Amino acid sequence: MNEKLLQYLWNYKIFTDYNFKDTDGNSIEIIDYGKWNADSGPDFLMAKIKINDLILVGNIELHIKSSDWIFHQHSQNPDYENIILHVVFQNDTDIQEHISRNIPTLELRHYVDENVFRKYAHLMDENQFIPCEKIFRPDKIPINFHEENMLRKLEEKSLMIEKDLKIHKNKYEAVMFHHLAYAFGLKVNAAVFKQLAETVDFAVINKIRQNKTQLEALFFGIAGWLQNPEDEQMRIWKREFDFLKAKYNLPEVTVAPKFLRLRPPNFPTIRLSQLADLYFRHQNLFSKIISAESIDEILLIFGDVQASEYWNDHFSFGKLSTISHPRILTSEFIEIVILNAVLPVKFTYEKYLSDDVADRILRLYVGIPAEKNTIVQQWKHLGLKIDHSLISQSLIYHHKHFCEVKNCLNCGIGFKILKDSYHV
Repeated sequence: MNEKLLQYLWNYKIFTDYNFKDTDGNSIEIIDYGKWNADSGPDFLMAKIKINDLILVGNIELHIKSSDWIFHQHSQNPDYENIILHVVFQNDTDIQEHISRNIPTLELRHYVDENVFRKYAHLMDENQFIPCEKIFRPDKIPINFHEENMLRKLEEKSLMIEKDLKIHKNKYEAVMFHHLAYAFGLKVNAAVFKQLAETVDFAVINKIRQNKTQLEALFFGIAGWLQNPEDEQMRIWKREFDFLKAKYNLPEVTVAPKFLRLRPPNFPTIRLSQLADLYFRHQNLFSKIISAESIDEILLIFGDVQASEYWNDHFSFGKLSTISHPRILTSEFIEIVILNAVLPVKFTYEKYLSDDVADRILRLYVGIPAEKNTIVQQWKHLGLKIDHSLISQSLIYHHKHFCEVKNCLNCGIGFKILKDSYHV
């Protein structure tokens, strides 16, 4: 038992009996359990109780032991003057101040099912994929659990996108470009690609996007790869980059993507060439994405994107590959880009324009297959059916923000596990 759990039980009224009596045997009716206070001061504010036909309104303080009132020096704190009830798990001593002021004490240990403590102990077990793994059941997933998780995730991403919009003077096309670059970089190069995209004014991208060679030259030059050309194509890119650098007064900045721990198809050379092709193929990319009403329309935008011919038999500059074929975007990669960039930006843009944007965006997630990774697989091992990315994205988010940090007392699943009466 700890105070956090005790407060949780009080807030959610998880008791075996609600016919409370104080330590003197007086019946107490809890009319209002109060508002859980996350700041300093009493634990629950604006509560209302009835004792001996007298209704009291004020604050409630909770402790594991009644003597904690003394140890925490609440008597000397004016914030605790309006206490109407002292709730403790164990009444180990009388508090003279409470006796003289007629403040009742409620001892909770006889009103809490011991099974709750066993379940809570399971939640605190360190050696599990999720804290409730040993007592988890698929029917403990609350109604609208995945939708609520996804909306939280979208709102968090939307806040980040809105910060970028403030920096870039509300230019949605530029911010879309930055976030697409981030997604194209995957985990290893996400931040590097975004930095690379932000290095150059998006107006320059717009001016040269009809020339794929120049787009590639711009990206490769900023990455610092064209300083010592090793073949004719590299010399062409270097000439174009030198021209662009002079014409648009590009900053003297080099952003170096990483190759370490990447499979060749994910090398930054390939991904930047594909990003250049995306903007070359779709001169009005942003408007196409915003106007798309189905996931098939969005998938179609990315469907033919591929790296330039040079990369058919190269993964790195100047080195021929033994494998030769077009480096097209795979369906799995396209889905990652849509999940990590397209839908969050689309949500941010549209959420102030219509009331049903959340439903429409969530339907798009349903149209994308679930990701294949360790976290999703482990959720499947627990018996969950994961048909599409609305569920997989929700579970990935939930694992990061609740399970990994053991935030079980704020978790919908944890709440149902502690509140339900089944035994472990």
